[in-house]
Amino acid sequence: MKAWARSLRWRLLGLTLVAVAVALLGAGLLISSLFRTHVTAQFDTQLLRQLDQLTAALEPDAQQRPQLKMPLSDPRWHTPYSGLYWQIEALAPAGATAASARPVLRSRSLWDSELVLPTDDLARGDLHRHPIPGPDGQGLLALERRVQFVSTDQGAPQTAPSWRLTVAADMAELESAVSSFSRQLALSLSVLGIALLLAAWAQVTLGLLPLRKLQTAVLSIRQGREQRLSGAFPAEIDPLVQDFNHVLDQNEQVVKRARQMAGNLAHAIKTPLAVMGTLAEDQTSDRRAWAGQLQEQLASIRHQVDWHLGRARAAGAGSTGLRTDVAPVVDGLVRVMRKVHANREDRPELVITVAPMPPGLQFAGESQDLQEMLGNLLDNACKWARSRVLLAASHADGRLCITIEDDGPGLSETERSRVFERGVRADERTPGTGLGLDIARELAGLYQGEVRLGVARLGGLQAELSLPGYSA
Repeated sequence: MKAWARSLRWRLLGLTLVAVAVALLGAGLLISSLFRTHVTAQFDTQLLRQLDQLTAALEPDAQQRPQLKMPLSDPRWHTPYSGLYWQIEALAPAGATAASARPVLRSRSLWDSELVLPTDDLARGDLHRHPIPGPDGQGLLALERRVQFVSTDQGAPQTAPSWRLTVAADMAELESAVSSFSRQLALSLSVLGIALLLAAWAQVTLGLLPLRKLQTAVLSIRQGREQRLSGAFPAEIDPLVQDFNHVLDQNEQVVKRARQMAGNLAHAIKTPLAVMGTLAEDQTSDRRAWAGQLQEQLASIRHQVDWHLGRARAAGAGSTGLRTDVAPVVDGLVRVMRKVHANREDRPELVITVAPMPPGLQFAGESQDLQEMLGNLLDNACKWARSRVLLAASHADGRLCITIEDDGPGLSETERSRVFERGVRADERTPGTGLGLDIARELAGLYQGEVRLGVARLGGLQAELSLPGYSA
């Protein structure tokens, strides 16, 4: 795609140009059409007045032939080819065939020409309009009417011949006025269009200034001059700025956490590696004598690697735009825990109960992270429960709340604060690494959630996991 096609500025200006052009073109055509209609109506009105004047001046002579009892007032009637003409000719009686005849009377302005009119059925009182050719190559608009004199000689009305009265005027003035108006209108609309485009250019330029400011702020971050986007931005862009700063904060935390974990891992395995190096350099000792020590140091290294891998797994959490259905994850974990804790030596059979969940309950994150957090908390509850574990999930105010209770011995307030420390276990007699609760809390924190421990209604420990979530 070309650069101009990807430009928001050119897209907005192009759309404005098309809209302005279409609007002005439509307005120009409409106004020009309205003006032509108005001028034509005025032209017809003036032509009808001339025809009325001709009709009023007409009277029959003794032979019932038309004559003008007074001259018409407009001097153009007497000027040859002036553009205003009248003509009177006879009409054939109804039912008879019209014979071609020369006009009986005509205006001096026609000189030696005649108005050639189309043959039509002209009823008495009707007005007909015809565009016709005129003398000297003029284009005329003719208006005609039928007139018939009635004689009352010998006491009874008698029908006299009918006459067609016609007045015609040159349309050049009308076309000239319309053309002149159209040119002025086109010029005015062009100036208006240029002004509108300049206003659109200014509007787009001013409207996109915050994006230019945002680009400058991002460039400052890339060049290391700033750590965050700062400054006053419009309300439409401010959410984007806040989200971008949130991403920068998350990246900063991830980098800081990665450096800390790398340093912790290097420090944690330094001592076991030094012990293993010393054992390897000791040529006098029997291999069987230091095999136990070697296994102990390897176990320590494996323990540290597992813990830091769990922390690294937690560092990748917090991705946005993800949704995980809670019910399938809970069902899968419950089935696994029932199998894992099926054999409980001297304790009663473990019963894991899941309370009914709201429909469409979802976690705003990855499925594996939810399994990791719930799995650690549920496994811990199953280890310590005497016979019952209760899991309940709910949603309120955009938060997913999962509560796991057991009827075990529980923990004191001091113990509840210590079990979140790395590698600390409440009872060394129970198998485990002491990493589960710490990893669960770490993962929850990366999702802006938390894990809280308290006293369960069943008498044991209650673990409450709060995370961002959705519900139907």
